Amino acid sequence: MKIKAKLHDLCCANCAAKIEEKIAKLDGVESVTVNFLTEKMILNAEESKLSDIKEQIEKIVHKIEPDVEIEYI
Repeated sequence: MKIKAKLHDLCCANCAAKIEEKIAKLDGVESVTVNFLTEKMILNAEESKLSDIKEQIEKIVHKIEPDVEIEYI
């Protein structure tokens, strides 16, 4: 299943890369791309693990970038 999200207020490309790297390692994630310039994340994941993945995304993003707001689109 494809998920799109807007990551409001990313501070740098390095943080976007760290977020992408950590999310890519989650169980059930098939692929992920985080673009710093557009502040967008595109994720392909197993639908059965979606709620757990979203919960883990919140933890990862806020650990790296505490002020980022995640808006699923």
